[in-house]
Amino acid sequence: MALGRDYQRLRFERAGRVLTVTIDTPGAMNPVDGRLHQELAALFPDLGADPDSDVIVLTGAEPGFCAGGDMAWFQAMIDEPGRFRAIAADAKRIILGALEMEKPVVCRMNGPAAGLGASLALLCDIIVAADTASIGDPHVKMGLVAGDGGALLWPQIIGYPRAKELLLTGDMVAAPRAAEIGLINDAVPAAALDDRVDALTAKLAGGARWAQRWTKAAINLPLRDLANQISEAAIAYEMITQASPDHGEAVAAFADRRPPRFTGG
Repeated sequence: MALGRDYQRLRFERAGRVLTVTIDTPGAMNPVDGRLHQELAALFPDLGADPDSDVIVLTGAEPGFCAGGDMAWFQAMIDEPGRFRAIAADAKRIILGALEMEKPVVCRMNGPAAGLGASLALLCDIIVAADTASIGDPHVKMGLVAGDGGALLWPQIIGYPRAKELLLTGDMVAAPRAAEIGLINDAVPAAALDDRVDALTAKLAGGARWAQRWTKAAINLPLRDLANQISEAAIAYEMITQASPDHGEAVAAFADRRPPRFTGG
């Protein structure tokens, strides 16, 4: 039990006024399943209301950050399309909840951040990655629209040409390159990641609480407006592609450990 809710896919650890939230799901690299998706929709309002923290660190259980959608969960939603429709509202809650939460959030990106995992990283205020980590939004490789944050966040951070290239190819970006193009703040040797995050959170925790929070709130106002303009349509487009033959083929190909054979369906 943490923050007044029974979280099962997220772990919490306090160090003074710094609260670390660790994504910890069954499977390699902390994939997103239905339970985690539901918890993420509640997380940011809960963090904002938590009276015992001023700075949040978001990370993943070793060795990864968050690998995006779990394939068994994808298959279950193909088998029962109503399950995908049911999570659409939560997808928007995750995005807006993160943008509306005023406390500063530092992403400790200790491994791959893909799909929704990449969106979670990019929704943080400062992103520090191990130089062995990578980030990308491979929705299109799964026959899906990048609806749960990708279409909103990437163009605002790195500009439209680079965002289009990376979202339309679904390629992963090594952390040093991500830092070079301004997608994340910094890539440091893996052994130095904790020291860098600790120094940053100590500086934030020692700052003027309300000045920091309301500066973040002011900066995020345009993103919140864009989220309200873009998210519903992007999630609806993703919902349409969730029912497409190409998405079904991508999930089957992953299970069969072979390249997908897309037909444009």
